[in-house]
Amino acid sequence: WSLWRGNSATMVRVIPYAAIQFCAHEEYKQLLGSYYGFQGKALTPFPRFIAGSLAGTTAAMLTYPLDMVRARMAVTPKEMYSNIVHVFIRISREEGLKTLYRGFTPTILGVIPYAGLSFFTYETLKKLHADHSGKLQPSPPERLLFGACAGLIGQSASYPLDVVRRRMQTAGVLGHTYSSILLTMQEIVREEGLIRGLYKGLSMNWVKGPIAVGISFTTFDLTQILLRKLQHSTKGER
Repeated sequence: WSLWRGNSATMVRVIPYAAIQFCAHEEYKQLLGSYYGFQGKALTPFPRFIAGSLAGTTAAMLTYPLDMVRARMAVTPKEMYSNIVHVFIRISREEGLKTLYRGFTPTILGVIPYAGLSFFTYETLKKLHADHSGKLQPSPPERLLFGACAGLIGQSASYPLDVVRRRMQTAGVLGHTYSSILLTMQEIVREEGLIRGLYKGLSMNWVKGPIAVGISFTTFDLTQILLRKLQHSTKGER
């Protein structure tokens, strides 16, 4: 079961993170649409990127301690932390509550391009598809493809900061002391090299990330369409 270690913490984090991110994205799209005068229309590229960045930042800020717990459980022996609650208790007692937010800055700096580019790419591909095909809505396989492209681009752009975030989160249990983003990057590059250090594991993320992001975007879109249909049918019955 070692390959699934930390999975419970991942699931506990992913559910609220995804819910907050997608909900926030819809709200930010409406706010930016009103501000730029695009009510009921697709946003232009820059507001599209900003809406995604703000949504990702909002979700990351509200769920960050869960991400810290997930990272700790993934790299430590089972004897050290028995469950999610135990991780919270031990970190708070032995390292202080501030430790739950270690690595927060690189996380936010990484989320801005990741979420911004992911939502921007997905929304842009949907718009291009509608413009060229004449169809208002892409099919589920097309949504999966657009989401996979979005995940690939977003992860590739933000991956070095993701490496820095993980190193800072797990510093306390791996015998390192990373005090800042720049010092962490410098140490990684000095000890492991630029590509092997800051892009370690990227190829594996290219396999996992696009699939996960594609499924997330598709699930959200199809669920939203279903809920709107149910809402309209309920109103019609009244």
